[in-house]
Amino acid sequence: MNGNMNLTLKVWRQKNHNVRGKFVTYQAKDISPDMSFLEMLDVVNEDLIKKGEEPIYFDNDCREGICGMCSLYINGRPHGPKYNTATCQLHMRSFHDGQNIVIEPWRAAAFPVIKDLAVDRSSFDRIQQAGGYVSVNTGGVPDANAILIPKTVSDEAFNSATCIGCGACVAACKNASAMLFVGAKVSQYALIPQGQVERIHRAKAMVDQMDKEGFGSCTFTGACEAECPVGIKLSNISRLNREYLNAKILEEEEEFH
Repeated sequence: MNGNMNLTLKVWRQKNHNVRGKFVTYQAKDISPDMSFLEMLDVVNEDLIKKGEEPIYFDNDCREGICGMCSLYINGRPHGPKYNTATCQLHMRSFHDGQNIVIEPWRAAAFPVIKDLAVDRSSFDRIQQAGGYVSVNTGGVPDANAILIPKTVSDEAFNSATCIGCGACVAACKNASAMLFVGAKVSQYALIPQGQVERIHRAKAMVDQMDKEGFGSCTFTGACEAECPVGIKLSNISRLNREYLNAKILEEEEEFH
């Protein structure tokens, strides 16, 4: 025995978002437990290509848990059974020989299926464009180390900035809410001096765009935090709510005057 596994995969196949999809069963044979989940799919696709069949379409890029492209729903959980782990960093030793594995795309109206397991997450890009930036003037700039920021604040901003925009929070949420993603993107700027110029309008602009994209409302169940591969905290949603409320108050004051 070489310790390798044979697995049964139920994979969602869908030509595009305009046609109905269905599950198709495949056999993944002689899979090493040291393979990543995506490497296992590579093996399955190589076998399909040899048979003259169309390979399974899925997103991937860096395969280092950084880019957020590996958005697979595995056995009822975004990115699979391991906490704080992206699909590309999930190894097959997390499964056992003979196991059935169900693989689906993210399920959200704001993430239409491109093909099979890949979805269009450009809605996240549009939310970022609405307010996820800071003003930068050309010319001389002060040295970054000259701007004093308490370590607790900089650490919190950095933790928020680690969001990879994979969309697992949306996939985990029963309402398909993007509040954890938006909260993280707002927080990383709201906490530091460089983000203060747009602070008044950033949260409102990004939340308004989020609503336009068709994401659901947040009911604060915590599923998003539990399934986030990089551990983004619910406190980011609380901060987003405060930032949004302040923006609305200031907007009303501006209109009054």
